[in-house]
Amino acid sequence: MSSQRLAGLRVLITQANEFMGPTLCEVFAEQGAVVLADDGPLTDPQAPARLVAGHGPIDVLVANLAVPAPSTPAHQVSEQEWRDTFAALVDPLPRLCQAVLPDMMARRSGRILVMGSAAALRGMKRTSTYSAARGAQLAYVQALGVEVASHNIQVNAIAQNLVDNPTYFPPEVQADPRFQERLRREVPLGRLVSAREDAEFAAYLCSAPAACFVGQVFPVCGGWVGR
Repeated sequence: MSSQRLAGLRVLITQANEFMGPTLCEVFAEQGAVVLADDGPLTDPQAPARLVAGHGPIDVLVANLAVPAPSTPAHQVSEQEWRDTFAALVDPLPRLCQAVLPDMMARRSGRILVMGSAAALRGMKRTSTYSAARGAQLAYVQALGVEVASHNIQVNAIAQNLVDNPTYFPPEVQADPRFQERLRREVPLGRLVSAREDAEFAAYLCSAPAACFVGQVFPVCGGWVGR
């Protein structure tokens, strides 16, 4: 029987049909959470506030934000690519947090978890736009985390890569022999982290035993960052 460590908690998961959304929803529900799965667009500046207001009190916000990663050489990145990537990954995050924080602060209880990327922790060619946006997410988490810790609100992030998910590692990518060779060459674990392994860790970070973590970034990447 699954642990019920999230029993009764109202958990808002954004972009619930993308990136880690489907598995997060499944695992959090198994652990007793009331999952508020939303897949609406968040690029409208008013959308996050409407979303939170429409769902009522939120105990846990899981900011699961994703966009196809551009692979443009840095000197060819267009203004539009840069703006679109930040509009999808960065701009919604403070708006979501600003929407849930007043109630969390009043109750002196809350969790915010950002599903981020290890692309911000290790340089890769042709990822300047994506890595910069993911890095902005992590910097925000670190600053916000120390700011609201005194209100008994924990803000943290998972910086992941090489985790099984349909957005960045669909079946056709995983089946490519060149990708399998990359796993053997670059990842000490020798395989993708499973979606459930990642989601189980996310659930732990949103549970009571994880109350000691403040503005921390946790790499989940099978050792890829340390290479």
